[in-house]
This record gives sequence, C-alpha cells and structure tokens, in this order.
Amino acid sequence: MFERLDTPRLILDSARLTRNADRMRARCADLGVILRPHLKTAKSANVARIAAGGERGPITVSTLAEAEYFAAAGWRDILYSTAIAPGKLARAHRIQHETGARLLFVVDDHDAAALIGQTAAALDARFGVLIEVDCGEHRSGVEPASPALLKVADAIASAAPYLELMGIMSHAGHSYAFAESEPVRALAEIERFAAVSSADYLRERGYPCPIVSIGSTPTVLFAGHLEGVTEVRAGIYLFHDLAQLSRGVCTQEDIAVSVLATVIGHQRNGPSLILDAGALALSKDVGANRFLPEAGYGLVCDAVTLEPLGSLAVTVVHQEHGNVPVPDDSWFARLPIGSLVRILPNHACLTCAAYTSYDVLQAGEIIAKWPRTGGW
Repeated sequence: MFERLDTPRLILDSARLTRNADRMRARCADLGVILRPHLKTAKSANVARIAAGGERGPITVSTLAEAEYFAAAGWRDILYSTAIAPGKLARAHRIQHETGARLLFVVDDHDAAALIGQTAAALDARFGVLIEVDCGEHRSGVEPASPALLKVADAIASAAPYLELMGIMSHAGHSYAFAESEPVRALAEIERFAAVSSADYLRERGYPCPIVSIGSTPTVLFAGHLEGVTEVRAGIYLFHDLAQLSRGVCTQEDIAVSVLATVIGHQRNGPSLILDAGALALSKDVGANRFLPEAGYGLVCDAVTLEPLGSLAVTVVHQEHGNVPVPDDSWFARLPIGSLVRILPNHACLTCAAYTSYDVLQAGEIIAKWPRTGGW
C-alpha cells in the first residue's frame, strides 16, 4: 500500500478527517453558532471543502499566503487572525481586488488601528476589522469591555470608510494548559463572556458588532453554551494529534495525519532504530509531553494498521534522523532496515508545515495527492 512512496511522507486518512469535520459541524449546530474553520494547519482547499461540508463558507487563516491561496480557490470571507502589519496591506488589497474576496483583519491597539487606517486610505482600500480582546492568555488582545477597547474602536471609526468595525474576537489558547474537561469548560465561559461583554460594551456606545468570534478546539468542544457568540474558530479538530490526545480532546482513532517513515539503521549501542524522519519531518515540538511524557516527538505505529508498536516513540531527532529506542535486539528482526512505520505527530500544526502535499488514504489505498500551501 505504501511501497512506492518515498519517505518521509505525510499521510491523511480521509475517513478520519471526514468524521472529525462532521462532528465539529454538528457541535456548532447544537451550539447555534457559525463555524469559521481555522485552516492554518490544513492549508489545503481539499481539506477546507470537507471542513465545510462542501461549501465555501467563512474561514480563518494565519498568513497572507493562506489568504491568497484560499481566495484564488473561491473562498470569499476570510479572517486573517494575526494582528496585521501595515506593510502587508498592499498585498491584502491586491488579493481583494483580484479575487473579489473580503479580508477581515484583527487589531488590539489604538496606534496600530490608526496606522492601518492611514495605510488603507493611502491605498484607497477597504477592510473589515475585528478587535481582539484578551480573555486571559495575555498573548495579544486589549482588556475586555474597557476604555482601552473603546479607544481602539474610535481609531477604527476615524479611519472610515477605509476601515469598518465588524466586531470582537478572542482566543483562549491557554485552554491547552489542562487535561481535564471541567477547567476547560470554565475557561470557555471566561472566553465567551470576555467577547460578548465587549461586544455589548461597544454596542451601548453606538458601535455595531455583528461578529462575536471566539474559539479553540477544546473550548468549542467543552463549552456549556455560547450565548451571544456568533461564530467559532477551531482548526486542529480536523486532524487531531498527540497533544489533543494527551488532553482528552480526542481518541487515538481520531488522529487523521501520520508520517510515513523508513527504518534506515539499527544502532546496537542503545539499542535503537534509526528512521529517515527527524526534526524537519516531525518538528521539534513536544507539547503533548506535558500530559503524555511517553509521546516523545511522535509515537511509532504499524504502517498498515496504525496500531502503536509497543511503547516505541521517536525520542531524539536530528535534522533528518529520528532515533527510536527499543527494549531489546529482537526489534531489529521485527523491523529490518527498509521497513516502513507510521508516526503519530506530537503537534500536527508544525509537523504538517514541513510538507507540500498529503497522500490521501482511503480504505487502505492511497487514492490522491492533495496539495497544500505554505510560506507567509
């Protein structure tokens, strides 16, 4: 089934992907919110269509390269979720002009909003803007329902018609600090309240906020309710990974991506297997290890069944080499040089970033190659 594929290779299980996508759409329907899938991990139009059940609805991206790619492929409502730098607006304006897509940007600072407005005016460009509020992670975002929030809104309004305030967004990235559902459920409510109260605060002062956007995969899955929220952004749910597994967000059977690798050496001073998948093929992210210390850089599995091979894991990575300690020399006969294995990734977002395409697995056969974009 994989014999003719060069390795390392990124394998995507279409049945698992579809099941994950269906589950999240059903969850959002139950919560009464629009799903704006975050495609920073997938970076693929094929995956995006499955995420939206075949539609081209609203999406989230993290780079202008992604925005450009999806706009060219027919998506028209694109939220660029990282605070936009003024120097990127000319490219964004060109994307809108050439494709007819509308890009929504995020700001969290009064001076940044003013500078973006000046740059948009110089370009004679029009952009929608969301204000990011900080719900506790302190990575970015202004204080919720505060004078500082109003100051940003005023700066956006002063830049009309080049900027249009479209609402509020927040992101509870610190939801990954927990491995139990109850703290995540509580954090989801904090995230929801920060966004909804901020939108209400601005509405009371004359600013419409048609969009109230929140989300991470854990908070969407574990939220008690999302009253007042209009849309959610989540992305890793499409693929899942060991970081999600370690936090109880998914099961192993939900992990849809894996790395196909070849055994290229037997290191008897160890002993260990050497794979042709190292830091560049797997990444050096070990976020799962906080709650799943045996994960290493990825769990080693049977190439066909994707069942874990005992407790084998990639524990050391060099640029192109992955080191897999084995309990004894019998593993050398079980996995001779040239054998194929598949590795469940520690953090799929960074693992997938190394590849330009997916080899799509369906019913035990590779049926397609789906391209993915990259860069910035």
